Amino acid sequence: MTNASSPVHAGWPAQRAGAVLTINLEAVAHNYRLLKAHVPNAVCAAVVKADAYGLGAAQVAPVLEQAGASQFFVAHVDEGLALRHHVRAQAGITVLHGPRPDAVEACLAHGLRPVLNSLDQLGWVRAVARKNQRALGVVLQLDTGMSRFGLSVQDVRHIAANPDLLDGLSVELVMSHLACADDPGNPANAEQAARLVEYAALLPVQAPLSLAASSGVFLGPDYHFNLVRPGAALYGVAPDPQATNPLRAVVGLKAHVLQTRALSKGDRVGYGLTWQASGPCRVATIAAGYADGFIRARARGFAWFRGQRLPILGRISMDSMTVDVSSIPEGQLETDGMVELLNDAYGVDDVAAAEGTIGYEVLTSLGHRYHRNYVHAA
Repeated sequence: MTNASSPVHAGWPAQRAGAVLTINLEAVAHNYRLLKAHVPNAVCAAVVKADAYGLGAAQVAPVLEQAGASQFFVAHVDEGLALRHHVRAQAGITVLHGPRPDAVEACLAHGLRPVLNSLDQLGWVRAVARKNQRALGVVLQLDTGMSRFGLSVQDVRHIAANPDLLDGLSVELVMSHLACADDPGNPANAEQAARLVEYAALLPVQAPLSLAASSGVFLGPDYHFNLVRPGAALYGVAPDPQATNPLRAVVGLKAHVLQTRALSKGDRVGYGLTWQASGPCRVATIAAGYADGFIRARARGFAWFRGQRLPILGRISMDSMTVDVSSIPEGQLETDGMVELLNDAYGVDDVAAAEGTIGYEVLTSLGHRYHRNYVHAA
């Protein structure tokens, strides 16, 4: 990772933590600038939901703002309330889930822009606008085929026939979300883009459009519209699993060795004794487990020491895992030494592939028991 000139620390103290998570804030800024360069004719927002994908919105959001972001997206109202303390007062904060009935006033009081995904949400916000005699800025989300969030085409037609449903609301953006953006050849992408244009044209108001998130940015200008919303790509997750990742790695993780031991042929390792030594070997137990973001069910990954790959053996425990260190000369890796679980060459997408999941889940599962080292470029 990049050397630090004045690192910021968080989480557990380094002298007591079992592992150290390094977050390269310069890489986050670089990734934002790269994404922004891909969309010269659109606003490039930044998604910092789930505490900036587990990496700390309080540390990440100001760096994104310095890199040029002025619009931020979160999932929940309270994420937006927390974020308001870490960005400029004029920064836009949009809440993707929209508000529950009793949360609309909080959005109004703190300048959060709700995404309205249903006629119910539209009604709740309209009532607050009427009560406060004040137009509220909102985003309308349209369901263009993912069947997850958004107004259906029937809802859109209902609004078109009853434009008073938007009284008191200032529709500032109309958005949808791609289901298959990480699969560039999937015809669903073009179908969703066409539906967004078609459905938005039915509305009694005109507003800027947004469709692309991280992977969608790389589908090209036909998907950029007026605003893009990258999230995982900011943190180094590959936009296309089948292609070379153009983004910089953001996280590194090193875990301390808690114990080493020599095994003989036939010795077994871990819960269920699922791994058995085929001959003499040496193993190390290290201080990271499924409570720290490493999936128990698919322990097929690796740790690393000085460029050497160390296979994970047996089942991952809640607080630890066991790795084969037979290839490391004796005396080089001892108790309280450190091995790497994430590095520039073996990142979140590699761990995800070993675990049968996606980089998003790896990032957001990294937990809070690490010592966190936030570094800028030297």
